[in-house]
Amino acid sequence: MLPFDVYPLWDIEPVRGEGCYLYDKNGVRYLDFYGGHAVISVGHTHPRYVQRITEQLGRLAFYSNAVQNSLQRRLAERLGEASGYPHFALFLCNSGAEANENAIKLASFDTGKKKVLAFAKAFHGRTSGAVAATDNPKIVAPFNATPNVEFAPLNDIEAVEKMLKTGEFCAAIIEGIQGVGGILMPNDDFLQQLRARCSEHGARLILDEIQSGYGRSGKFFAHQWAGIEPDIITTAKGMANGFPIGGVLISPKFKAVHGMLGTTFGGNHLACAAALAVLEVFEEERILGNVEATGALLMNALRTVAGVRELRGRGLMIGMEMEKPAGELRRKLLFEHKIFTGAAGTHVIRLLPPLCVGRQQVDELVAALQKAIESEKQ
Repeated sequence: MLPFDVYPLWDIEPVRGEGCYLYDKNGVRYLDFYGGHAVISVGHTHPRYVQRITEQLGRLAFYSNAVQNSLQRRLAERLGEASGYPHFALFLCNSGAEANENAIKLASFDTGKKKVLAFAKAFHGRTSGAVAATDNPKIVAPFNATPNVEFAPLNDIEAVEKMLKTGEFCAAIIEGIQGVGGILMPNDDFLQQLRARCSEHGARLILDEIQSGYGRSGKFFAHQWAGIEPDIITTAKGMANGFPIGGVLISPKFKAVHGMLGTTFGGNHLACAAALAVLEVFEEERILGNVEATGALLMNALRTVAGVRELRGRGLMIGMEMEKPAGELRRKLLFEHKIFTGAAGTHVIRLLPPLCVGRQQVDELVAALQKAIESEKQ
């Protein structure tokens, strides 16, 4: 048996990581400016992270959610304090897609309605409900296709109003910053108006912060730049620095009913230990401050790079839209300059480095970019 052929794979096998760097099986070092899809938050093999997981593994790795697990309560309390949502409740699961599935289900249970409003170029996951709310027909199987999801253009409040005023929608779901779509940003004013329209028309507002959350934008959640409070927030990628976990932060307006949500592996002991370690490092190393400072430094440096048509993003979630297709540039960065970056469509390079990245790594990236672009002209 072989692995199912899901992704085109670079011919590189990382076997070790440290901070913002990866090392392949031949000992070659790579600068990580992609963070494994924005997953690496506090750096590869951070000592505190390794210690917490190792200690927990020596005690108990897993038991079911039919018994008490004080680690879940500690994580909920710590996350509430760190994120500014101490009054919300936390449901733990295993991935971002699963978090979005449960968020949509919760909104539908709560309102008794079945329609969901999503946005053009959205990506919410690959499972049944999440992929139905994803604007990519190529990954939506006939089984997943449903008239219960409708799409509106991003930042078009008139289109949103027209849909929501029908009263048929249980929720609107929107990313704090669209990642897969190309680092496309909902305007702060649009998010504020979306919040108001959802409240007016009885729809719940779900903020998908799976890629844009956990400090990636410079605030704990990207929507906090707009000063709004959603009804539900979903999170995953940076939450445990690579250990599989997802979370749904739920407003106190929702009433919990036994059996409404559930999970076998969600909130297991190892996942909670990993997530607690991340929050400890966030506080001790002032990660949010580093994101804001280094993100500004990186954005300013990228403005000097020729061939960039547009820069988008906040903090350490940056999209460079190039003047021509970026595939060859990414290949040069990886194989000639040993730097991992991400893609979003044909022209956009996504930069999603570990949140501990600093000036040295920024200078290394920008110098490599300039050399790679110059070599393309020759």
